[in-house]
Amino acid sequence: MKNVFLAAVLTVTFLLATGAEALDRPNVVWIIADDLGPELGCYDYPDVATPNLDRLAAAGVKFTHAFSTAPVCSASRTAFQTGHYQTTVGGHHHDTRDKPVLPASIPTVTGLMQQAGYFVSNGRGSKLAEKRPAKSHFNFVYTSADFFDGFDWSQRAAGQPFFAQVQIKEPHRTFVKSGRPRPAAPIPPYYPDHPVTRADWANYLASIEVLDAKVGAVLDRLDDEGLAENTLVIFFGDHGRPHVRGKQWLYDGGLHLPFIVRWPGKLRPNTVDHRLVSLLDLMPTTLAAAGVDLPDLPGANLFDADWQGHQRLFAARDRCGDALDRIRSVRTRQFKYIRNFHPELPYLQHSGYKKLAYPVETLMKVMHSQGRWDAPLMSQTRPPEELYDLRVDPHEMSNLAGVPAYERTLTEFREMLDRWIQETGDQGAVDEGETVDLDALKKEKWATYEKGMKRRGLDPMLSDGDYLKWWKKELGVE
Repeated sequence: MKNVFLAAVLTVTFLLATGAEALDRPNVVWIIADDLGPELGCYDYPDVATPNLDRLAAAGVKFTHAFSTAPVCSASRTAFQTGHYQTTVGGHHHDTRDKPVLPASIPTVTGLMQQAGYFVSNGRGSKLAEKRPAKSHFNFVYTSADFFDGFDWSQRAAGQPFFAQVQIKEPHRTFVKSGRPRPAAPIPPYYPDHPVTRADWANYLASIEVLDAKVGAVLDRLDDEGLAENTLVIFFGDHGRPHVRGKQWLYDGGLHLPFIVRWPGKLRPNTVDHRLVSLLDLMPTTLAAAGVDLPDLPGANLFDADWQGHQRLFAARDRCGDALDRIRSVRTRQFKYIRNFHPELPYLQHSGYKKLAYPVETLMKVMHSQGRWDAPLMSQTRPPEELYDLRVDPHEMSNLAGVPAYERTLTEFREMLDRWIQETGDQGAVDEGETVDLDALKKEKWATYEKGMKRRGLDPMLSDGDYLKWWKKELGVE
């Protein structure tokens, strides 16, 4: 499909950040969904009702190829708040225990917006919501009271422009219950088409519908307060969907997300943009819209008329909870290359979080033990490298690493990733155990898992077969 470049439809004039003109600067609102893939009506996904996000897309620009730099919240949020890869700043492990202090050379988007005179808030988008800052979850040292000026833009001074980050929990697990089956909703082919999978997926879609209602409330509020016409709204997920082979993995299920931008009078409505974009583009785009000088950043200003999209995107996964790991990836429009630095580990190594929350993982283990399900994800080891042709294999199911016809492509991507690791100062090779007691961390995570199972009246060492019976009852399936 031919790219529809945003540059062709922009007529943006940036204003000075000081003086009387400051009153005319646009407000900026980030609406951040927790754990969201592009399963929205405006992205042509069926059997999910997202009228508010659909109208946002109809009024602005919908990006079809937007990706995070990490498939888990704290690492991803660390990256898009600083504008640098989480691996560069040392915030790559999920809930990093040895949090770095950011050097002066790495400012944050909130800090630069504050310096430009913006009121920066972090809340839930409603003045009636809980009156305290909402989720931040950064893997660096910061003080919330300094990082944000308040929890809601209503706290700003009269006439002061604002930069509001609105945090919406959905569709992060635990999901809400779906009130209906969703037989028309397609599920990825790397899951067994089973009632457990269908029920869990339906609950995910129901949670997206809750998200949509909350987005609608924010948009309505901007309209009611007469702010919509001078407000840049950017909606996105902090990373991909919270499912097996999604969240915490570098397949597209863990990185691909919806990204919608509305700016009345500046962006042509109902525009579709197929360029490769990254959440690292959030910071330069926001600063440029506010008229703030841009620091040297790996991301791009999406409103730059000369920018044609990224040629390649990089991502990283490191320790997530009690699951130690290091994985890196690079993708272009056609190919995805993944490097597993620990091929000796199983894909489904124990993760207390996932065992408590992901019924399809238990389903797959049981079906595999019965000889009814097989997939690379069930392997006890991994290939050191994975290569996928995304044009013919969009679900990344046929690994081409080792196929002679793709040896040149494999070499090219291997070298591409090596250069990125060196040029960006990827700190993933540093042993976390040098500064963190990993044995104590694992014991802590195991205790949390035990407590979660016991709250359910279950033995933490329960067999997968018996655990699946519990999940079936919980999900209301036979």
